[in-house]
Amino acid sequence: MDISIHHTFIPHTDPEASLAFYRDALGFEVRNDVGQGTMRWITVGPAGSPTTIVLTPPAVDPGITDAERQTIAELMAKGAYAGIVLATPDVDAAFSEIEATGAEVVQEPQDQPYGVRDCAFRDPAGAMVRLQQR
Repeated sequence: MDISIHHTFIPHTDPEASLAFYRDALGFEVRNDVGQGTMRWITVGPAGSPTTIVLTPPAVDPGITDAERQTIAELMAKGAYAGIVLATPDVDAAFSEIEATGAEVVQEPQDQPYGVRDCAFRDPAGAMVRLQQR
């Protein structure tokens, strides 16, 4: 079986701030930008990779209740709703570049007991973005 990740979805609360983080801080290319205002979907991804991240408005499914939307907003604010793990050949260099953009640092680069060196940032909507060294 041959399966790969094509799209993954990360919610945004401010499309411009999320776009700036993923495009400017992480260096991803913008592949699509659809909609307007809070109803805006932005597709980004690493240059040369078919994998994409869709920055999406949270809780827009019509089957979600107002109470569920409130819960999602609370989880996002705590940074407990979404996350992604990315990889780089040099986590220390990437950390320095990303930190210089003003991104919110959660963890500076460190060796983990489970065998990886990584760091972490929080995107503008609260999603945890971990960066591991390949």
